[in-house]
Order: sequence, then C-alpha cells, then structure tokens
Amino acid sequence: MTLQAPNKQKATPGEVTAVLRRILSENGDEYRWTYVVAISCLVIVSGTTAFTAWIMGPMIDQIFVERRGDMIVWICAGFMAASLLRGFAGYGQAVALAKIGNNLVARYQKRSFDHLMKLGVNFFNDTRSGRLAAQVNENVGGVRDLLSLTLTSISRDAVSLVGLVGVMIYQDPVLSLSSLLIGPPLIWAVVYITRRLRKINRESVLINARLNGSVQEATQGIAIVKAFTLEDELARRIGVMADTAEQRNNKIARVSERLSPISEILGGLAITAVIAYSGYRALILGQPPGAVFSFITALILAYDPARRLARTQVGMERALVNARMIYELLDIEPKQGDAPDAVEARITAGEVRFEHVTFGYSADMPVLRDLSFTAAAGKVTAIVGASGAGKSTLVALLQRFYDVDGGSIEIDGQPISKVTKQSLRGSIAYVSQSPYLFEGSIRDNIRYGRLSATDAEIEDAARQAAADEFIRAQPQGYDTPVGENGATLSGGQRQRVSIARAIVRKAPILLLDEATSALDNEAEARVQEALTHVMAGRTTIVIAHRLSTVVNADHIIVLEDGRLVEEGTHASLMADPHSVYSRFHRIQGVKGLGLVDDSPPIQTSDLETQTIARSTI
Repeated sequence: MTLQAPNKQKATPGEVTAVLRRILSENGDEYRWTYVVAISCLVIVSGTTAFTAWIMGPMIDQIFVERRGDMIVWICAGFMAASLLRGFAGYGQAVALAKIGNNLVARYQKRSFDHLMKLGVNFFNDTRSGRLAAQVNENVGGVRDLLSLTLTSISRDAVSLVGLVGVMIYQDPVLSLSSLLIGPPLIWAVVYITRRLRKINRESVLINARLNGSVQEATQGIAIVKAFTLEDELARRIGVMADTAEQRNNKIARVSERLSPISEILGGLAITAVIAYSGYRALILGQPPGAVFSFITALILAYDPARRLARTQVGMERALVNARMIYELLDIEPKQGDAPDAVEARITAGEVRFEHVTFGYSADMPVLRDLSFTAAAGKVTAIVGASGAGKSTLVALLQRFYDVDGGSIEIDGQPISKVTKQSLRGSIAYVSQSPYLFEGSIRDNIRYGRLSATDAEIEDAARQAAADEFIRAQPQGYDTPVGENGATLSGGQRQRVSIARAIVRKAPILLLDEATSALDNEAEARVQEALTHVMAGRTTIVIAHRLSTVVNADHIIVLEDGRLVEEGTHASLMADPHSVYSRFHRIQGVKGLGLVDDSPPIQTSDLETQTIARSTI
C-alpha cells in the first residue's frame, strides 16, 4: 500500500526548496543557535581551506625564490593556526550537525507516531502495520539528511569553492576563466543523473519498506508459519523482494556513480591544461612560480567541494523522496475527529441506546441496517447471531472506531458523536476476542487499563479474572515479561490478563467481545463467576459464540444480516421452538445446562441446516 498525499496539504513538497522551507518553518526556531554554531564552524573550515591555497604563493616566492629566512616562522605559524582552526571547527560542526540530525529523527518519529494514533481504525485496516513501521523508520531519516546536505553544501562546500575560486582569480584571472569551462558540462551531467534517479529512488524506498515489513510480519506470526510449514514459501517471497531491492539499489549505484568518471575526467582535463600552460609561462616567459603554485593548489583543493556539490543534488534526491513520503503521512487528515462543539461525556447510569443505526464499511455493502435496541443501565445485554451478522461492528461503533452512516447511538441520552472520543472510551472497558499484550511485564499490561491503578488494585483485578494463580507461578510473578504480544503466555492466560486489564479500568460500561473464547471449561467457569461480580452494577454488552455464556443475560439481542430479528430473555426466546435463537441452541447441542429440550427436532432443509452449522454465534 502506497501512502497517498491528501488533496489539501499544508505545503506542496514538489521541490527541494518547498520541502526545506517547510522543515525550517517547523523546526528552525528550535535549532537557531545550534545552526549558528554549525554554520560558523563550516565557514571557518572553508576560510582556512582558502587560506591554505593562498599562502602557497608567499611561501614559494619568499622562502624558495627570495630565500627570506625570517618568513619561515610566520608562514609556518600561519599554516599551524589554519590547521588548528580547521580541526576544531570541523569537530564543532560535526557534533552540532549530529545533534540536530539525531533530534530531528527523534522529533519526527514521535510526531509520526502521535499522528498515527490520531488516525482512525479504517486507516490501519488498509495499511500493513509491519510495512508502515518500516517505512516510517526509513522515511524520517530523509528530513535529517535533507537539512544536513543543504547546510554542509552551502556553508562548507559552496563557501570553500567561492573562496578558492577567489584565490584563483586573484592569482591568475585568465587561467581561472579557462578552468571554469568545465562547469557547464558538469551541471548538465548532474541534471541528467538527477532526473534518472528521481523515480528509481522512490521505488527503492517502497521496496525496502515492503521487504522490512514482510520480515517483521513473518517473525510476529512465526507460530502460524511453523504450523502451516510456510517457511520455504515465505523465504521464497522475501527472497524475490530482496532480489528486487538489490536490483534497484544496483541501478541507483550505476546511475549515481556515473558522476564520478565524468567529474574526474573534466577535473583532470582542467588541471592538466593549467599545469601545462603554467609550466610554459614559468619556463619560457620566466614568471615566478609562487602565483602558479598558489593557483594550482587552489584548483586542486577546489576539486573536492565542486565534486561534493555535484553529488549533493544526487544525494538530495533520495533524501527528498523520504522527506516527501513522511510528509505525505503527516498530511493525512484524520477522517473521524471530535465535533467542534464536543463536550466531555457525563456517564452515570450507562444506558446505551441504538436508534435506527445504519452502517457499512463501504457504501454499497451495509453491515447494520436500521438497528434499534436499548442496553439497560446496570444490566447485561447479550448480542448473538451468525458470523457476519454485525456483532463486532456494533461494539466498534459504540467505541466510535467508526461513525454511523445513519441514525444515532446515545449513552445516558448523550449522542456519542457530540462527546470527545477520549472521554467516551475512558468510560468503557473492552475485552476483545483476540487479546493483545504490549511489551513489558504482566503488571504493566494490567495497569494499561488504568495508569493510576495501584499494585494492590492490579493484583485484585487479576484475582477476579482468575489470573492471580498462574501469574504468581511465573518466574518473576507479576513482573514477568510477556514477550512479543504475550508470546510467553498461553492463549487462555493472555485472555485472563486482558480481562484483568478491563476490570482494573473500573468503567461504568463493560464490553465483552467473546471474552472467554480462549479458555478451557474450568477456567471459563472461574472467569464467568468472576465476571458475574464484575458486571454487577455495570452496563455490560456481551458478544458470545458459546450460548452457554449468555443464559443469564437480562436481555438478548439476536442479529441476522445486520438486522434485529429477535430480542428477549433466554426463557422467552427458547419458548418459541421456531426462533433463530432456539435453532442456534439445537445446532450447538449444549447439554447439561437445560438449554436443549427433549422435544423432537424441528425439520429443516439441508441448506438451512448447513447454513446454521457454519454459523459462528
């Protein structure tokens, strides 16, 4: 997936100057004095380089031609002073630029992550997380490189070149003019190579991001890779991407390095012609050699900054591609923000009401259709239905992961579209069917439910979630690292930690999206008993595949194709043998809980039986 720039941007990063202007406008004030130090040091480096070329003239004429011994001390002192200044200035500019560059990378990494956290769930549904992380990490370096290249090319290389050319013109205007004739063909070569590199660099960045993302995803899903023996296939796919990345990088090297032979040939021609003509004037015309040596020294020293300036544009192309792409990400406007007049949610009782809610992930495929129901305050409302009926979508809408297409959702009479998302979600505790644990200890992951929770509250929540026993059996107890996404814990243990995280939140509304799906029967019974106490006094919405978990719900909602087809209690719904709810029970065959009666089964068609059997409640 390629990040696309939005139609409306703060600045159009079409050229280097536009991107640089934006970077400087956003960060210039922060680094003003560090820039002053770095530029001053670079100017000193440039000045001492030009001084070294200039002093060659007096050294040759006064020491070797005129044989003035009194000038040896002064000329040597001048060389030594220039060397000391250049050494300390070079160190100062390197440290200053490194400080700016490192801070810029950290600043844009934090800024990118902050921006990603503001984007809606729909953005992440369309973007591979591994590739996104790899791409962001690579792109942020473009901002640093663009500034660093610009600063060094202008303050060091350009100033050095100007100073050295000034020395050349001072010593011999005619030779200076002839040596500068290499400029036009060198400029033409830079423009030609830059155009060739522009497209290749972007392709290379995207391919490398895709490669890094694929490696990250393969390692994260290593259990599935091993279980389905996908090692060879994934190795083949990643190998193809690695080969493609290698080809692109080789092409970049071939194109960009064309500048080296061109600049070497042109520089060699200029220096050869100057040496030949200077030798002729010294030998035939008898001119003193000091000015010629000074001119040749300046010309040779000018070759390096001229070559670096020529290569700067080539290097800037890759930095520009990365900087553009990071701004394309930062310019994506969150589609789902708080309303301008949004207020803090005031949730007391916690009554949840869906009023004629319609929603679809795409305009032509609605998931929920004119859905209306009420989850009474302090009661347990269960949502059941076949897979794809819209149960998880309902929970996502309640948390405003998406906005409804029609109708409204209210909590205690407040439309959730009129309150801030942070206050809304702060009043909801959520346990998903796929528990996710973050890097850190078990204690850290439970505390994410409420950052202000004490250790005692965390341990109490773990006991309620039937997790305390296995946590204390871990090598470091509550301080045991969970590994990547809880890799050191079983699925049931991860689920119980996730439930403890929801318990410690102490929110008035509790959402359980198949919260006990990963538990065995014994653990499920313990957690259900614990949840019974936790749900007391809270508005609880339960999505359950196992109908045994919703028998005691105060209100049961049955969904089919995004519509409410039945609602009531377990007893009232089971009283109708033709109801969808009772058919689900017969298909599941839940015995021993009074969920299957002994009456003869209702005859259904083969197609209907197969459809129900495939359904996941």
